[in-house]
Amino acid sequence: MNILISGGSGFLGRAFSKALIKRYQKDNKEVQVTWLTRDSKQAHPDDIKMMTYDELAKTDKNYDVILNLAGAGIADKRWSDARKEQLLASRVKPTEALLEFIARSSTKPKLLVSGSAIGWYGAQGARPLTESSDFNTDFSHKLCDDWEQLALKVTNYGVPVAIVRTGVVIHPDGGMVGKLLTPFKMGVGGQLADGKQVMSWISRADWVRAVMFIIEQLLAGQASQQAQLNSVDTVLKVDNDLKTANDTPAYVYNLTAPNPVTNQTFTKTLGVWLHRPTFFTLPAFLLKLMFGEMSTLLIDGQKVLPQALLNAGFEFRQPTLKQALEQQS
Repeated sequence: MNILISGGSGFLGRAFSKALIKRYQKDNKEVQVTWLTRDSKQAHPDDIKMMTYDELAKTDKNYDVILNLAGAGIADKRWSDARKEQLLASRVKPTEALLEFIARSSTKPKLLVSGSAIGWYGAQGARPLTESSDFNTDFSHKLCDDWEQLALKVTNYGVPVAIVRTGVVIHPDGGMVGKLLTPFKMGVGGQLADGKQVMSWISRADWVRAVMFIIEQLLAGQASQQAQLNSVDTVLKVDNDLKTANDTPAYVYNLTAPNPVTNQTFTKTLGVWLHRPTFFTLPAFLLKLMFGEMSTLLIDGQKVLPQALLNAGFEFRQPTLKQALEQQS
C-alpha cells in the first residue's frame, strides 16, 4: 500500500497514519505513508515521508490511494466573511492540487477518499439522516458541497471516489473534547442552549477503522473496471452511490456512531467521565452573541446515521459515548 495523505499531520490524519502502519507491519505487508504539506520542515514520524505541494506538481510517483483531509477547522473561529473564504480555500486549494496531479499521472490512483462533514445536510434537528437524505441550504452545506463536487471531478480520470462525511470526532487529544477538557475539569462545564439538540459523533478509533474498512472494501472490487462495477456493490450492499458524469463509481459514507446523543446527554456523560459537576448552561442568545452565525453548530442539531457502513457490515467497537471516552486508542 502506497498512500498519499493531505492533512496527514492533523487530528485525524496522524491517528490514521499510525494505525495503518501498525496494521500493515503486523500483517507483514508493505506500506508507505506520505504526508502532503506546505511546510517542508514540518515535524513528522520517522516512518512517514513528506512531500510539499511544489514537489507534488513535479513528481512522477504513483500512489495506490489518496486520502484528502486538508481543511481548516470549521468551529475554530467566528464565521466572518474572511473566515468563510479561508475555510473554503483551505479545502479547495489542496483538492485542486490533487486533481492536477491525478490528471497528469500516467498511472492513476485506485481510489480517492475525500473528506467532508455531516454539515452537508444542514441543520435538520432530530430528523434521522442517512446517505440518501436531502439537505437544508446553509453555509455548512455549501462549504461541504463545494468540497465534495470538486473531489468528484477525479472520476473524469477514471478514479473512483469515496466521500466521507464526518461527525463530531471524540478523543481527548483534540477536537471538541480536547477543547472542553479544561472548563469541564474546572467544574464550569455545562449544556448548550436547551440541551435537546442532537449531536452525531464518532470515536476517533472507529473513524480510523471505518476509513480503513472503506478503502479495503472498495479496493477489493477493482480487479477490473467491470469487476468493480459489479462486485463492489455485491460486497458492500449499499445504496450510497453518487451521480457522476461518467461510469466511474463514487460513494458517500456518514462517519458517525449509530447512537447519536443530545447535548444534555453529552454534557452529563463527559461530566461523569471527568468526575466533575455540570451545573452551568450557556443560553442560546448568549451563544449567538458570542459566535454569530457559527452558533448554529452548537444550537441546531443533526441526527446523522451511518447507514452505509452498517449495511456494509462494519462493526463499531465504541458505539456508545461512554465507550468512546473510556476506551481511548
